Order: sequence, then C-alpha cells, then structure tokens
Amino acid sequence: MFVQVCLYFYCKCLWRCLKFMVRKLTGQCELQRICYNTKPGAARTMKIEASLKGSKSKRLQTSVSVHPDAIEKTIDDIMELKRINPDINPQLGVSLQACLLQIVGYRSLIAEVEKLRREPYDSENPQHEEMLLKLWKCLKPNLPLKARISKQWCEIGFQGDDPKTDFRGMGLLGLYNLVYFAEWDTEIAQQVLSDSLQPKYREVTKKELSQFSKAEWEKKKFDKAIGYSFAIVGINITDLAYNLLVSGALKTHFYNVAPEAPTLTHFQQTFCYLMHEFHKFWIEEDPLDIMEFNRVREKFHKRILKQLQNPEMALCPHFAASESLINM
Repeated sequence: MFVQVCLYFYCKCLWRCLKFMVRKLTGQCELQRICYNTKPGAARTMKIEASLKGSKSKRLQTSVSVHPDAIEKTIDDIMELKRINPDINPQLGVSLQACLLQIVGYRSLIAEVEKLRREPYDSENPQHEEMLLKLWKCLKPNLPLKARISKQWCEIGFQGDDPKTDFRGMGLLGLYNLVYFAEWDTEIAQQVLSDSLQPKYREVTKKELSQFSKAEWEKKKFDKAIGYSFAIVGINITDLAYNLLVSGALKTHFYNVAPEAPTLTHFQQTFCYLMHEFHKFWIEEDPLDIMEFNRVREKFHKRILKQLQNPEMALCPHFAASESLINM
C-alpha cells in the first residue's frame, strides 16, 4: 500500500513537471493546447473537463460545476488565472465557453432527469392523466379507449388494466419518454408496436428439438409476438438510457450532437434511437421467448457502451441538433 501511494505521488509530480516543461517550450497552457489541437466535440470537451478537474487550482476544479449563468465570469477567471490575454487569444474564450456549456449542461440534465424519475405517476394529477391518454391516442389513433381502467392497455404493452403501476421504477421519466417517442417519431413507434404484437413462427432445429418435448416446442414456437411488451420494454430502455446518462457514458454522444448544453429533448431523442435499435437488435438475436429479455438487454447495453468509447460517436446523428455543431 505504501509503495502504491509513493508511486501515485511520483507519477503526479512527474506529470506536473512535464506539463510545466511543455508550457515553457510551447508558450501555451494545457487548455490552450487542447483547444488549438483538438477539433470541437466530445474529444475536446472531455479533455477540457479532465484538465479542469485534475488541476491543482480549486478555482479550476470547481469551474465544471458552476451555474450556467456564471459561465462567462468563470471563463474570465480561467483566463486571468492562466495569464492568457483575451485580446491576443479571442478564440480560446469562445472554445472554452462552448466546452463549459456542455459540461455544466450535462450535470444539469442529470438533475432534471433524476427529478422526473423520482416523481411518481399520480392518477389524481390531470397532467399525468392527459399524458397517458395522449400515449394511447398517438399509438392507437383509430381505436378509442373504452375506459381509463381497461384491459385495452395491454394492447400497447402494459401489464394490467391500469398503467400507473408500471411506472413505479422510472416514475414520470418512463411516461415522458414513451409519449415523446409516440408523438415525435410516430411512424416508427407504431411500427415497433405492430411488430411486437406479431406472432412468430420458428423452425425446429435438431439442437432445439433435443431440448424440448414436441408439446413444449409447439407451445414455444408460437410464443406471442416478436417477443415483448412495447410499453414495458420502453420503460426498461428508459432505465438503460438513465444509467448511461448517470454513468457519464452518454457524454461522448451529447458532446458531439449538442453544440451547447444538452437538454431533456436530446435525452428523449436518444431514447427514441435506443428503442428503435433495441427492436432491431431483438429481431437479430432471435430469442426463444421473453425469458431471454435480460440476456438480450445486457448484450445490447454492452454494444452501446462499446460504441460510446469512440470519441467521435454520435448515436443519432440524423437529429437536427447534430447539424448545429460548428467549428468553435
């Protein structure tokens, strides 16, 4: 343990010495080198974030958690602390501001998403009820809901006759995401729902036949649907998106598609992408039945995490937000 502590401080001191030498040789601090040598997006912002957090200056360390309204003053403080003349380096302030907007915005987004996740669905709240009914209308525009408490809810993938019980794990966040998907990506949402309700016939292979009796196989080969309940899977994918956000894995994506602060809309667009991709992945995996859901979900989760390790990755580059990313 003592050796590890000594090694840590040795490496830390060595790193600081190297940074000092590079600054003397180039005449630029680490923040300048990052902004001038790294293109805008996740690669630059994540390096800036790491540099600020790893600084020996408390002022720089806390700059990643300031209020959005204090970002301009924070940039001035950083320039002053680093002895950088803003008149000679005007582009640096612009680049740092763009990075800080993303960094601070990501933290704010986590707080906003967490607030929605913690708010339970309340059937006595007219706004909650209105959103739930909107979900039905978007997914089933030609089929009126006969009653608020109805077995019809099972047709869009809820477990019982009152959907409110299914939102316990993700709170209002699950409902917000499902409604956004159904309202703004209606065609795809309706197609995914339709696919999920289709019976699936499976040919018997020798290996599979050896694992089941003929009667068991006859039951399994016609297992309902491509294999899952739309709404329940949507809430589950909301949980996946939430964990990607809180763990920081989505920084790569958001820093590449949001030119400034990522918003709840960016998160909901990402959910739409994940729903669509999971649906395709489920079909590709061709699971035997719904009992394999956790295995398929975990495999899908790992694939998304691997994609997000690429600093240039944008999960849904077709959204308009990505078109605004300019060379700052």
